[in-house]
Amino acid sequence: MSSISFDEQVAIVTGAGGGLGKTYALELARRGAKVVVNDLGGGMDGTGSGSAPADATVSEIASLGGEAIANTDSVASREGGAAIVKSALDAFGRVDILINNAGILRDKSFLNVTPEDFDAVLDVHLRGAFHVTQAAFGHMKGQGYGRILFTTSGSGLFGNFGQVNYSAAKMGLVGLCNTVAIEGAKSGILANCIAPIARTRMTEELLGPMASKLDAAHITPLALFLVSRECTLTHEIFTAAAGWYARVPVVVTPGWYVGTDQMATVEDIHDNLGEIRSEDGYFVPVNADGALAVVAKYLQ
Repeated sequence: MSSISFDEQVAIVTGAGGGLGKTYALELARRGAKVVVNDLGGGMDGTGSGSAPADATVSEIASLGGEAIANTDSVASREGGAAIVKSALDAFGRVDILINNAGILRDKSFLNVTPEDFDAVLDVHLRGAFHVTQAAFGHMKGQGYGRILFTTSGSGLFGNFGQVNYSAAKMGLVGLCNTVAIEGAKSGILANCIAPIARTRMTEELLGPMASKLDAAHITPLALFLVSRECTLTHEIFTAAAGWYARVPVVVTPGWYVGTDQMATVEDIHDNLGEIRSEDGYFVPVNADGALAVVAKYLQ
């Protein structure tokens, strides 16, 4: 196929001062997009701020002949989210692509995590994605086109010791993405999730011996495809690591049906647990109503 281009498109990438966000921003610019490089410039725990990371990415894009502006507003507030989108509109006149990538870590075991640590992580990952996406969504709807990428994680999808706040936020992003995808479909707005496994400032100490093989650049091809014109997928979750790419669907199994003319007992659940849990013949619902499809066929 011909090369995938982002000419005449405007992209916002949050958390683009380093790591995954920087690789996304650089490749988008190489392929013709005008890029808003958003980064608060703080520490991994979300404290502090500074313009140096965003400015550095913009300078690198400029050295490649691309066009970009820096933005240091915080995604964690409604005002910050609106300001990020406004900067794109003021500079470039439209928003075609939004990659919600900004994040922080405040890892602690469940009994030790404080409400402040819990809220801080949700404010950046989950509420942050909400703030920026809601601000961009109306403009995308008006132009009849948009591509939105949310960054989930294996920690959210499957859990991870010491990351209860991060896991909750990352799974929340899946729900946010699913409904944005459903509501955006009629307006040409597609939304998907990516669960990257890559070496970044946030993850390097968590990955152990594998870290050297998990270059963030391996994630970029999948992320950029999902926000391209050529992508027609929506409402899906993908993962990637070290040259490996896969889909991570949420599925419903056929289950076990006792019928409406009798009431299952606790013992019945115990006795039929194998059939209830069996993955044979599972399917992937496209919305909440689709999850009722198995029951509906029994009730017809």
